[in-house]
Amino acid sequence: MQNPQPKSNELKVSRRTAGLYARKLAGKGFVAIAIDASFQGESGGEPRYKEDPIARVEDIRGAVDHLVNLPYVDENRIGVLGICAGGGYAVSAAMTERRIKAVGVSAPVNGGREMRAGGRESTVATLETIAKQRTAEARGAEPMIVAWIPDEYRDSPDIDLREAYQYYRTPRGQHPNWQNKMRFVSLDAVMSFDAFYLSEMLLTQPLQIIAGSQQGAFGSDKDAHELRNRAGSPQKDLLIMDGASHFDMYDNPKYVDAAVEKFIQFYSDYL
Repeated sequence: MQNPQPKSNELKVSRRTAGLYARKLAGKGFVAIAIDASFQGESGGEPRYKEDPIARVEDIRGAVDHLVNLPYVDENRIGVLGICAGGGYAVSAAMTERRIKAVGVSAPVNGGREMRAGGRESTVATLETIAKQRTAEARGAEPMIVAWIPDEYRDSPDIDLREAYQYYRTPRGQHPNWQNKMRFVSLDAVMSFDAFYLSEMLLTQPLQIIAGSQQGAFGSDKDAHELRNRAGSPQKDLLIMDGASHFDMYDNPKYVDAAVEKFIQFYSDYL
């Protein structure tokens, strides 16, 4: 989202990844807004700690609604930048939110694909457990709240799980607006979600994808390649940063600075 003659930079940021990218883009003259998802952080919505893909997509539409009412924003030059699962939500939103003119994603994850990674048997078993828990809660049981990043991730041999703990559960990325809590029954909506569904037909905006080369459980390298292959965008580019892990793309200056420079060029070219 770039303002050719900015009166000021509006920047609502967290101190974490979205805020980091937003600050760097704002420093180059872009108007950037970073948002907490519905049901989380400073955003409203009940019940708390719910993960709802449809609401996530609607959050992006709401951000665009806000931007088109700012006098210093050109409504015909609005782009979106999504990171991790936010990359999947950004892609999903952009397919039908045609006010978005350019799409950037860093370490993109298709959240539904990730949740179904255990295969059919495991996924169906989880859905059966969710069904039972929903019935229990409908009859008055306390909501089941589970950890996004459990203790066992700390010493995991998988690089994504181990670095997830290091980022979210240590001072490296901890923030009081983020609670390590997720409403278990909301997983049913995520299980059936495909962030890239219809991207062959509807994702026609210019697309810049950036991911690290190190593959872990979150699968952003795999999803980056899939998105590149599936997207209908006539202008699309995939940059793989050699040696970078998924979480290097969150806050490692070596990779984040290079990614931001690529995004600045991308948005300057297409917005």
